[in-house]
Amino acid sequence: VQLVESGGGLVQAGGSLRLSCAAVSGSTDTIKAMGWYRQAPGKQRELVATITSGGGNTRYADSVKGRFTISRDDAKSTMYLQMNSLKPEDTAVYYCNAALRGDPNEYWGQGTQVTVSS
Repeated sequence: VQLVESGGGLVQAGGSLRLSCAAVSGSTDTIKAMGWYRQAPGKQRELVATITSGGGNTRYADSVKGRFTISRDDAKSTMYLQMNSLKPEDTAVYYCNAALRGDPNEYWGQGTQVTVSS
């Protein structure tokens, strides 16, 4: 499956951005869990949030709880990340991730840059 992120950009601290991740090809109907990860310069990639098929269960990193909201529209094969009250430490490349039923591989998008200025 091919994942395409969009919605990144430059925003001032306290602002908001909405990221989207669209599954545009492949077995999109077999996607189960999806998630957002981020990687800041010089740091390891870290989990931001995950969501199960149908949106029934979500999980967030402590650093984004109460500020970020993950959601998905399975009919559109698209996942979203609403980011509010952004902080400079949220600056990173954000990647979406998907796991498929019956497939041991994980799939990643190309990443979208989010930069929060102070």
